[in-house]
Amino acid sequence: MRKTVKSMVDEAMAAITTHSVDQALVLHGRDDVQFIDLRDVRELDHEGVIPGAFHAPRGMLEFWVDPESPYHKPVFARPDTQYVLFCAAGWRSALATKTLQEMGLENVAHIEGGFTAWKSAGGPVAEKPKKTAKPA
Repeated sequence: MRKTVKSMVDEAMAAITTHSVDQALVLHGRDDVQFIDLRDVRELDHEGVIPGAFHAPRGMLEFWVDPESPYHKPVFARPDTQYVLFCAAGWRSALATKTLQEMGLENVAHIEGGFTAWKSAGGPVAEKPKKTAKPA
C-alpha cells in the first residue's frame, strides 16, 4: 500500500515528542537545549530565524547527525543536549524527529505548528545573520 505524506506525518507524530509553542518558549535559550531550524535558506531570508537556532537544511540533516558521515557537525554530538526541531508548520520537523530517533539521537522533539506558530505566539524572531565575506 502506498503511503501519503499525511499518513507518514501522522505515523511520526504518534512516535515522537511534540512541544507546544508555550513549552518551546520555556526551553528557548537554555544551555542544554539546541533549537534546530530545518527550513530552506529562502524561508530564513524571508521569514527570519529563532535566535540561537542552528540551521540544518532538511536535505543534509541525516548526514550532519551521523558521526560516521564525512559531513558530521559537532553540534549533534553534544551529550546531555535536548534537540528541538522546527520547520515552517511542523510536518518536516515531525518526519525529521522520527528519523533522528531511528538514528539513535536521544532527547529530540519538535515544535507543534513550527516557526509559523512560534511567530504567531510572539516568540523571538531575528533577521537571518548576514554572511561575512572571507578575507582574501
